[in-house]
Amino acid sequence: MKILLTGANGYIGMRLLPVLVESGHEVTCVVRDINRFKPSPDLLDKVEIIEFDFLKPEDAVQNFNNRQFDVAYYLIHSLADTKNTLKEYELRAAGCFVLVSLLTRVKQIVYLSGISNDEHLSSHLTARKVVKDVFVKSGIAYTIFEAGIIVGSGSISFEIIRDLTEKLPLMIVPRWLNSKCQPIAIRNVIYYLQNCMGNEKTYFKTFEIGGPDVLTYKQMLLGFAKERGYKRIILTLPVLFPGLSVYWLNLTTSANFTIARQLVKSMKNDVVCKEFSIREIIPQYLIPYKEALQMAFERIEQNMVVSSWTDSASSSLNRLDVSQYIEVPVNGCFKDRKWTEIPKDQVETVANRFFSIGGEHGWYYADMLWRIRGVLDKIIGGVGLSRGRRSKVDIEAGDTIDFWRVILADRKNHRLLLFAEMKLPGEAWLEFAIVTNNNRSILKQTATFRPKGIMGRNYWYAMLPFHFFIFRNMLKRIAGKK
Repeated sequence: MKILLTGANGYIGMRLLPVLVESGHEVTCVVRDINRFKPSPDLLDKVEIIEFDFLKPEDAVQNFNNRQFDVAYYLIHSLADTKNTLKEYELRAAGCFVLVSLLTRVKQIVYLSGISNDEHLSSHLTARKVVKDVFVKSGIAYTIFEAGIIVGSGSISFEIIRDLTEKLPLMIVPRWLNSKCQPIAIRNVIYYLQNCMGNEKTYFKTFEIGGPDVLTYKQMLLGFAKERGYKRIILTLPVLFPGLSVYWLNLTTSANFTIARQLVKSMKNDVVCKEFSIREIIPQYLIPYKEALQMAFERIEQNMVVSSWTDSASSSLNRLDVSQYIEVPVNGCFKDRKWTEIPKDQVETVANRFFSIGGEHGWYYADMLWRIRGVLDKIIGGVGLSRGRRSKVDIEAGDTIDFWRVILADRKNHRLLLFAEMKLPGEAWLEFAIVTNNNRSILKQTATFRPKGIMGRNYWYAMLPFHFFIFRNMLKRIAGKK
C-alpha cells in the first residue's frame, strides 16, 4: 500500500515507520523540518520525505497535487501549547490533514487519540476529541484508536513514572493518583496501527485500546518500584491540590510546566476502556504492565531506544524551527571561546566524550552546579535537566540533552552543536569541534549567547565567573587532561 505518515519524527511515528517499511509498503513521511528527520540510514533510502507544515493549508496543493495514497496516519498532537491555542492549532492541523487526504484520494484515515469517556475533560483531551470530530465529519473512512497510558522506553508516561520512582523514596501525593487507567504497551499500539490498514471491519469506527491490567497511577508507581527493586512509600492526601501537583511534577520529572499542567488535568479522569471490540477484529497478545516495563528496560540497557517523547518537539504544531539555529550568529553576541591541543591518535576518543555528554554521564565538571541550574530552570517554568538523553551513545539532530536541543551531530567532521531550551533572556549555543591542520588536532569549545535587552546582557556578565572555571575545566576533562 501507499502510506502517508504524518508525525514521522515523533514518538509513535519513529516506532511505526520501520514496521511499515519492513512490511513492504511505500511510505511517504511528512515532516515540518527535513533537517531534523533522522531515521536509520537503511530506512532513509526506502522512504519519500515531504517537508510540509499542516498549519499552512495554502501550501497543500503545491505539495500534494497529483499524488495518491491508500492510507494516511495522523500522529500529530501537542501537549505543549497553552489552553487558549491548543484547540485552535489542533483544529487547523486536522482540517489541513483532511484537505490533503481529499487531494490525494486517501481511502482510510488512521488516528491515535486518547480515551475521553469522562464528561470533565482536560483541554488536552478536549482538543483530541475535537480532532476526532473533524475526521468523523470528513466523509473518509476513518479508524480511530483511543489509548490511555502508553508504556514503552522513551514514552512520556514511562519517563515520568521513572523520574518519580527513582528520585523520591517517599511520596506524599494528591488523590488523583487513585484515578484508574489501563496502560498499554507500545508494541501493542504499533500492532493495532499496522494491522488496521485496509481492514474494512475497522472503517468508520472508534476503538478504545488498553492492556490487560486496570491500575491506579499509585499502583503503577509501586509496580515500577518493585520491578526495579526500590522500596517506596506513597501517602495519598484526601484533597486534589491541582496547582501544587503541577509544580510537583514540573520539579521532579522531565515534564516542563506546561506539559505538567496538561497531564495533571488529564490524570483527574479515569482512562479505562469501556468497549473491547478491537480485540476480536485484531487479536494479539496484550502485554501486562510488568512485562511492558521489563521490555522497556531491556531496550534502554541495550541502547536501543528508537524514539523519545521529546522528539515530538519537531512536530508541525511546534513553532520553533530549530534548523534556523544551525548557523551560529556572530553580530550582537557574546562568546566564550576555549581550545586545547589533543594528540592526533586521541581524536576519536575525545569526540566520543563530547558526543556522550549530558544525561546520566553528566557534564564532565561541576555536575552539582549544572543540577542547581536545572532546578532553577524548572522553578521558573523551564525544561530543567531531567529530560536526559534518548541514548547513552547515539545522538542525532533533534535529540534532547538535558536542557539542550541537538542542532547538529556530525561525527564524520567531529562537530556537535547544541541550542539551549532553558529559560533565558536571550538565545544560547554550545559547540564542540575538533579541527586538524598542519599535523595538529585542536579541540574547540565555544559558548555563544545572543542577549535580549539589558536583562540579557546582565545575565551574561553575571555568569562570567561560572563560565571561567566550569567551561575551562569541562574542556580539560573532555580532552582527557587533568
